[in-house]
Amino acid sequence: MTVAQARTLMGLVLKLYPDAQPTLNAESPFQILVAVMLSAQTTDVAVNACTPALFQAYPTPAAMAAATPAALEAYIDRLGLYHNKAKYLQALSAALVDQFGGVVPQTYAELTQLPGVGRKTATVVRTDAFGVPGIAVDTHVSRIIKGFGLVPQRATPTQIQAYLEHLMPPDTWINLHRALIRLGREWLSARRPELPPGADWQAFADYYRPLQRRTTNE
Repeated sequence: MTVAQARTLMGLVLKLYPDAQPTLNAESPFQILVAVMLSAQTTDVAVNACTPALFQAYPTPAAMAAATPAALEAYIDRLGLYHNKAKYLQALSAALVDQFGGVVPQTYAELTQLPGVGRKTATVVRTDAFGVPGIAVDTHVSRIIKGFGLVPQRATPTQIQAYLEHLMPPDTWINLHRALIRLGREWLSARRPELPPGADWQAFADYYRPLQRRTTNE
């Protein structure tokens, strides 16, 4: 696929979801940080079911830092990996208090110093909390971009992010990230991938390898 075709494809994604919104319910940078951390290997629906009570009990980094992991577990025990997540929540809250005066930082360097925060989480916090352009790469984004052969199969999330941010202008980055997630959930799922209807989309059918494997198997 040429660069021009790749840009056309991303344009179709943006046209399909012109105003994609975050799916985690959170109202402050701290809540966004916590919700994104909790969403690892867990559905956003499950996270949204847990966070209202969690945020009511621990509304600030200082309050969460003073809690024990066991106390935090009681609010998130329906989520995957909740033992580790509770430990990270307490540790990152303590780090926010000790190192940043209880304020969520905005830079990659500072965010990724926090326990349990990697580049994907940092990117989502920057985009959703502070409006800083970026394309976070989760499993949906990675599957789609690799599926179309836009990057090598062994490409890391950091490499995929760099590719997309070089391909597309910064004013599209935040919505493109959210739109690709919607596309991955609603159309190009891992189990039964389908392209959205329309000739513009079907022009890319031959490029999407998971779709070709499914057609061959069926």
